[in-house]
Amino acid sequence: MNAIKSTIAENIGGKAHKAAAKEHQFDIDADVPDLSGKVAVITGGSEGIGYAAGFCMLRAGLEKLFIISMSKEVADGAVKDIGEKLGEEKAKKVVWLQCDLGDWKKIGETAKKILEQTDRLDILCLNGARGIMTYQLTEYGVDRHIAVNHIGHVILTSHLLPLLKKTATAHPDSYIRIHAQSSNAHQMTPSDTHFASLDELNRDLGPNGQYGRSKLANLLHMRYLARHLTSSHPNILANATHPGFVETKMSSEDIHEPYPIMGYGMSKVMKPFKKDQWMGCASLLFVSTKTEKSGEYVCPPAVPEPGSEMARDEGLGEQLMKLTGELIKKELGEEMVFY
Repeated sequence: MNAIKSTIAENIGGKAHKAAAKEHQFDIDADVPDLSGKVAVITGGSEGIGYAAGFCMLRAGLEKLFIISMSKEVADGAVKDIGEKLGEEKAKKVVWLQCDLGDWKKIGETAKKILEQTDRLDILCLNGARGIMTYQLTEYGVDRHIAVNHIGHVILTSHLLPLLKKTATAHPDSYIRIHAQSSNAHQMTPSDTHFASLDELNRDLGPNGQYGRSKLANLLHMRYLARHLTSSHPNILANATHPGFVETKMSSEDIHEPYPIMGYGMSKVMKPFKKDQWMGCASLLFVSTKTEKSGEYVCPPAVPEPGSEMARDEGLGEQLMKLTGELIKKELGEEMVFY
């Protein structure tokens, strides 16, 4: 019965969101700890789940919030909303940086701007993503889902890792947290996925397969960091999350790109069952502000799950990161520091 309740809480909105066992509850209005003095970076933080998470962090006293996203208009709207609801002083704590995570060179420039404006980084949320959409290659000749959702975030993390480590050393009694937005869609990854080569990455798996594989990569990335980073820096934690079935631009608009007719079911018919962005950000906020564990896959509100068999395959995770490093250095040069 508890497993059934957890499954309902993890995926469905409304009152069902709180169906999980008491020990796995997390209230975004009451359980986010004091974040005074802390600094966060959120990709995709100007709308949807990322915006809701940043809003809650600012409300909890966050000193500075860097938002990385694409649209200035959307970002301006987010800052305006923060000012109206939390006050102008909170809005002034937001720094917006425009960056397409598929533009790997631009990511380094964006990270440099962050490093020039803060001497600490406590929270890194890798939330931005390309949703369930059709196959496309980037200018680097890499599947856009993997290039944006996974590799772009690895590049950003690599550039910011020295500051994360510096913050961890300077504040040994505080946890530094890295988060990646995965999804239960990682279970849609084809079973013959080995992350063996660029040719394999560039197969057209269909919208669900492309998206699912990139979400598997997000999960494997965090577990890789838990093995290799938390082991040497115990107060740096890395965890992945599933947000649930959430009403976002991805599920209400972008879904019509690959599925003009079938997408209607997700955008309209299923709307009453979706979580809103505030319910959808619960697991993200839990692992970014509260948890003291590393290497977990957490579903809403704060339910740890094992993930698929592939998500638990350390060898697959090591191979993914090996290939990731090779692709990054091929495009950005051998001098590019990769973990």
